[in-house]
Amino acid sequence: MGMNTNKFQQVLDQIDQQFEGVFQWLAGQYDPGTGGFYYARSSVSDHRFIPDIESTAQALNILIRNDLLKLMPEQMREQMIRFFQNKQEASTGFFFDENPAMKKDEVMVHRAIGYSVRSLEQIGSKPLFSLPREANTAPSYTNTPETYLQKWKSIDLRNSWRGCDLLATSCVYMGEMSEKEREPFLKVAVNYLASIQDQETGLWGQGSLYNRLSGTFKLHTFYSRFQIPMPNTDKIYQSILTCLRTEEAIDMCYIRNPIDLLSYMNMDIPESELVEILEITANNMSNLKREDGGFSRELHASPPAPNVAQVKKDEVYPNMPEAVCLGKGLIEGDMNATTQATLIRLQCFKLTGRESKPIKNSQEFYQFL
Repeated sequence: MGMNTNKFQQVLDQIDQQFEGVFQWLAGQYDPGTGGFYYARSSVSDHRFIPDIESTAQALNILIRNDLLKLMPEQMREQMIRFFQNKQEASTGFFFDENPAMKKDEVMVHRAIGYSVRSLEQIGSKPLFSLPREANTAPSYTNTPETYLQKWKSIDLRNSWRGCDLLATSCVYMGEMSEKEREPFLKVAVNYLASIQDQETGLWGQGSLYNRLSGTFKLHTFYSRFQIPMPNTDKIYQSILTCLRTEEAIDMCYIRNPIDLLSYMNMDIPESELVEILEITANNMSNLKREDGGFSRELHASPPAPNVAQVKKDEVYPNMPEAVCLGKGLIEGDMNATTQATLIRLQCFKLTGRESKPIKNSQEFYQFL
């Protein structure tokens, strides 16, 4: 017990050391003119890019995870409120970035609702207009449990990560429903997911182990949001172990998703296996740390368009949306990966039963602006 306790601390220290310079990097992504944050350092100096919904919400999450929201200057908070509120379309209730291609990506559209509403709530505000279901602008498949199920059955799961993301993000409309109205929708969703889960691995869809774990991670957001137990967590755990031991983590999501699943499943993990999991996680994270202080999504570089980064070069998926470029694809930190890194850190502390304190020097963030 004592030996593993020391190993836990060693690996947590190894993770913490990787966050040197991250808050200087984060401050450099802030745009006081809009109240938003840019995706990457290369985005800041290029007029083709502007702060976007996801990057700004992800930056806010980094601040919240390090107890910095309470220290936010009032002017900055008001600017951020306006940033998100100005993204909402009055006639439909949807939230859109300026890039017209964003409207054509179903996942981005759904994520933007969740990110914007949640961010506004976190900073003490709310949307100016009704959300899509209340505004009667939500997709017609949300009208009945049967049409919702028909939509889900139409989603291709040959790439588990992308397919399950389409499944999970569509639940944003269920979130707008009252509990009574939502109940029959949840019932058909739970039954459908149970019918297509791999009973040997506990995973959903097709693809590499990391791909299927990432798809399973996407579905856990459905189960956790509506407080429904995820089936076959013991099988999922064994799949996580096999994956971590045998596959290369080429994407920060591949590092975050197993850790998030483990935290959500809240299982009794043998100490020796937990040490192994944490050591693999710390080493994988270090491969994505960049000289500018941030972390990259992918091993070779930061993907210029994270909305299409789920489908790798050797993978295919039908009807992929147009790339929504947020950066130049350089070897640099990006907001998508860096916010995930801060969450991985918190989950690793949680898995060891230790209290996580804010990252060292995080309190200096506002001085860096």
